[in-house]
Amino acid sequence: MDWYVYIVRCGDGSLYTGVTSDVVRRVSEHNAGRGARYTRAHSPVTLAAAWRIGSRADALAAEVALKRLGRNAKLRLIEDQVPYRGASFASEIVEEAQE
Repeated sequence: MDWYVYIVRCGDGSLYTGVTSDVVRRVSEHNAGRGARYTRAHSPVTLAAAWRIGSRADALAAEVALKRLGRNAKLRLIEDQVPYRGASFASEIVEEAQE
């Protein structure tokens, strides 16, 4: 099973980073108020970026690294849609979530 690290853009413009095995379902959960406490307080959210990573452990490590980045660095990663920590950018997931 593939795992993903993702970034959503919250309704107030802030960014939230998380991990999941099903990005589209997780974004729906955030918008339904069943996601993280942070996104419940800053909803609605839209998926900004997702990276496919092989294991949950790798996804969690990438999440920690992403959370340490500043806002501008995260925005550059979102805009450039480049691989991150060996993980490929999952453009098809981002497109699916935006439909």
